[in-house]
Amino acid sequence: MVTYIDATSAPLKNTGVIRLYDADAFAGMRKACQLTARCLDELYPLVKPGVATDVIDRFVFEFGMDHGALPATLNYRGYTKSSCTSINHVVCHGIPNDKPLREGDVVNIDVTFILEGWHGDSSRMYPVGEIKRAAERLLEVTHECLMRGIKAVRPGARTGAIGEAIQTYAEAERCSVVRDFCGHGVGRLFHDAPNILHYGRANEGPEMKEGMIFTIEPMINLGRPHVKVLSDGWTAVTRDRSLSAQYEHTVGVTADGCEIFTLSPGGLDRPGLPA
Repeated sequence: MVTYIDATSAPLKNTGVIRLYDADAFAGMRKACQLTARCLDELYPLVKPGVATDVIDRFVFEFGMDHGALPATLNYRGYTKSSCTSINHVVCHGIPNDKPLREGDVVNIDVTFILEGWHGDSSRMYPVGEIKRAAERLLEVTHECLMRGIKAVRPGARTGAIGEAIQTYAEAERCSVVRDFCGHGVGRLFHDAPNILHYGRANEGPEMKEGMIFTIEPMINLGRPHVKVLSDGWTAVTRDRSLSAQYEHTVGVTADGCEIFTLSPGGLDRPGLPA
């Protein structure tokens, strides 16, 4: 049975109860999420051939420090970096390192800042130099999946409507939806209830209510949906080594739909792709 609670009276741990946030919380999330979006904007000129993902990660850390924010991933369950950088067939949770990016790569950069106790969580795909049309198409399809999922958010609908919108479009475009990872509640906690599946049926899942805050972050593969996690315990890759892409926004459910907290202030929600 799904239970909802006023977030101001809920314990600061994931108990499986869905928190409903007030206007002050939305303001706090707006501020944290816009900081994350600004960081992702400023990364765009840095993502080019020859740049190591460690350089990107250091930029994220220093950007956060300069703005009074902490990277949520740093030391989270033993993770030692300030961001995740997932290249080509890496689905998610790629660990930044000293290996340089190469012409034609595509990389997802996932950043979450904690600002004044609120978590701003977002990710985008970045092309590295000139990319192949197949990669560009995957990025276009994945971003469209995200936006179709967001359009399904409204009070009274179920979270399965988000998954149905994403799955229907992705599969019509002959792509597949990763099942192993999902979106999640977010706010004072990095990961909270409910889980937001990127596949399913409109009549499944918890009912969406005004005040809910969560991420939508579909991972879409050019090949099959199956993934495996490497021996580092974090890096998830496609089993068939097909390209994978992901875009992520944090949204809040409003009286008549939703607010996207992590929209790019510079209009760079699809960096490197045609408008």
